[in-house]
Amino acid sequence: MDFVAQVETQASSMRSAVVQAGPDAPVPSCPEWTVRDLVRHQAEVHTWAAEALVTTPGNGRPKWPHAPEGFDEALSWWETGLSLLLDRLRETPADRPAWTFQGPMLAGFWARRQAHETSIHRLDAELATGRDLPALTFDPEFAADGVDEYLTVLVGRRIELGFPVTGTGRLLVHAADAGRTWEVRLTENEPLVVSAPQDSAFEEDATLAGTADALYRHLYGRPSHAIVTGDESLLAALPRP
Repeated sequence: MDFVAQVETQASSMRSAVVQAGPDAPVPSCPEWTVRDLVRHQAEVHTWAAEALVTTPGNGRPKWPHAPEGFDEALSWWETGLSLLLDRLRETPADRPAWTFQGPMLAGFWARRQAHETSIHRLDAELATGRDLPALTFDPEFAADGVDEYLTVLVGRRIELGFPVTGTGRLLVHAADAGRTWEVRLTENEPLVVSAPQDSAFEEDATLAGTADALYRHLYGRPSHAIVTGDESLLAALPRP
């Protein structure tokens, strides 16, 4: 999967949407934000990730940058940071050591992380324009990878930041169109245990099912047509990104 191409494509779509929506438009999927806030956030994340790519693990977490307050200035600043990020993603070998906030500290982490970061915020920008949800879809393989990254990377990060798992049970996550299924075991205040289905003996307390696109949105707390059956509190027990 070409994650770098996804970063570029999703960022381009996001930029078009934020310009169409305008700086003061509310972002329905991020109720405390306007489009200006969304642009500043994405600009800061891209600029920060570009720095992380060239920061060795021993040097620690890069300093967080701060985008300009004005919409036009922030948009221009974002374009500069995005260009730098794309250049570094293309030039840096995936197996080169780099600072990351989770898992093996290798540069390849950032292509995947920024592809999904940008895709979800592209969705936020599209929703801010008032477009209908069904018109916004992600490729099943890419969306399924986003589900996997959420379960195996981001939840662990949220736990480290002090947002624990708040329930106990067994969750089955099934993306029919991508042919992907995850068995998730939740234990309150403990890390998730995520695996591929091992046998038919896994008896779930809840199931999250639908297209990979629907699951991707649901786990990120965005509008979705995913179907939850069983103990719905288990989904609420997962720390949101």
